[in-house]
Amino acid sequence: MTLGYIFRRLMAVILVLFVVTFAVFAITMILPGNAAVMILGEYGTEEAVAAMERILGLDKPWHIQYIDWLVGVLHGDFGQSLRLSLPVADVVGDAFWNSASLAITALLSVTIIAIPLGALAAIKRGSTADLIIGIFSYIGASMPEFVTATMLLIFVAGPALGLLPAGGFIAINESLGGFTSHVILPATTLGLVLTAHISRQVRSEMSEVLSSDYIRAARLKGLSEHRVIRRHALPNSLAPAVAVISLDIGYLLGGIIVVEEIFAWPGLGRLLIYALENRDLPVIQAITLVLATVYALSNFLSDIAIAILDPRVRYA
Repeated sequence: MTLGYIFRRLMAVILVLFVVTFAVFAITMILPGNAAVMILGEYGTEEAVAAMERILGLDKPWHIQYIDWLVGVLHGDFGQSLRLSLPVADVVGDAFWNSASLAITALLSVTIIAIPLGALAAIKRGSTADLIIGIFSYIGASMPEFVTATMLLIFVAGPALGLLPAGGFIAINESLGGFTSHVILPATTLGLVLTAHISRQVRSEMSEVLSSDYIRAARLKGLSEHRVIRRHALPNSLAPAVAVISLDIGYLLGGIIVVEEIFAWPGLGRLLIYALENRDLPVIQAITLVLATVYALSNFLSDIAIAILDPRVRYA
């Protein structure tokens, strides 16, 4: 791993985030509505609206507003929520950790399950196990989150069984058991599609690796099949899987909005819907920027992991 490779990838992340900040600010600027009117209400006088615009800095040129906002963001100041009258950093920060607990639970569970499933399908290619895993992957990839969530609510959390809570949230530091029972259904909803994507990618890549010359050479040397799989085939199949996982984080960030609303999970997705309904622009800006930052950093870490697994890409 060279420092030059890391530096180039890091500069790309910084450039992307800079473009995102400008895009987020520009989009919220051109949206209809006036923040001062939203705060004062529709019956606010013109003098009161003008005074509020001066307080909020809305009377300044757009580029000055952007610089002021960007400087505030770099200092962790996202402004004040127009509806909740609380610092945006506090509101979004609490929701971020709730979403992070759900996303990390789903992603770790998926990784632990999907990679062995894909490897098993490749090793048993053409068998009944491969067929079952393939059918599961196609079903998982084709079902939208709201369909999966609805089925889980009916058959698992419904009155007939009532095995798990239908919604709600308990922080992990309050009760580990309570958090686990509440996170299973939303994490399963998010994880079904991810499991399908990753397992199919691992199967495809590992099938190709198992038919390569160096795998045949390893077998001819007398190595056991277990060692051939563990030491040669699986490590060389993981780099594409890491790339798929990093790309699926984008899907995860989008899917979490739907899942949190369905299961009443108080995370970024539910907060974003509330902010959009109430036109709370500072909260919308902060959430969009946080989601973009998470996606950019996940791709950066993915590039580093792929470079470690596959040295051929380090100088690309």
